[in-house]
Amino acid sequence: MRQLPFKQVDVFSDQPLLGNPLAVVLAADELDDARMAAFARWTNLSETTFLLEPTDPRADYRVRIFTTLTELPFAGHPTLGSCHAWLEHGGVPKGKEIIQQCGIGLVRIRRDGTQLAFTAPPLLRFEAVEAQLLGQILPGLGLMPDALMDARWVDNGAGWLALRLRDRAAVLALQPDYSALPQGLAIGVFAPWDAQRDGPDAQFEVRAFIPGDGMPEDPVTGSLNAGIAQWLLSEGLAPDSFVVSQGAAMGRQGRVHIQRSAQDIWVGGAVVTCVDGSLTF
Repeated sequence: MRQLPFKQVDVFSDQPLLGNPLAVVLAADELDDARMAAFARWTNLSETTFLLEPTDPRADYRVRIFTTLTELPFAGHPTLGSCHAWLEHGGVPKGKEIIQQCGIGLVRIRRDGTQLAFTAPPLLRFEAVEAQLLGQILPGLGLMPDALMDARWVDNGAGWLALRLRDRAAVLALQPDYSALPQGLAIGVFAPWDAQRDGPDAQFEVRAFIPGDGMPEDPVTGSLNAGIAQWLLSEGLAPDSFVVSQGAAMGRQGRVHIQRSAQDIWVGGAVVTCVDGSLTF
């Protein structure tokens, strides 16, 4: 039996237990697909990652990302959490930025003080959500049609669609009936904060639902926030720099920092290590 380095980190929080946990298995090149999938089901977290040697010479490492249901070509909090674990384990980038290889290709990551940030990947889908599909989603979320301001696909590899509501209170009040929602569909819901009513700590509230997953509400979601940021910035609905709150409905205090710089949109946050040890397979 072989031991592999293992870390469990908390992403999008500078305090343990208030962000989104991620299990990271390092030096996982000898594990096969079935073993990876089985371990991800066992952790029962929203995602578990496995770090391997890159096959692209430009990359610093390669990551495979598993939910309890499937493998993802890309996800945001696993990108930042995996990078943090790789650096903490002694990884040294080849250049000024860290280059991650994953299912969608190469993702650039930068260190910005105490935070890490990745460049939002291109959207694979960015069109209106079909009326028939909305007809299934809205009742499952307990929303009347007039509560919805807009709905778009914001899929960058993780399959997200997003619903825009009027205010933060409406987002926090959602009580989804997961049995009534399309199983496996990745659904994001967001709305702006009101500075006078909600305070200055963030500018938007986000929630993320994946019916049928082991954790049907994701605490803090990098890929969804990357897609929402591309939507908001493309239509002038947000400033070049803003902060998103996510996880409040679950007792978390996730903060996602968005920064547009030239042609790039950076999605960042803090990461802390909560568990550091080894696994025996």
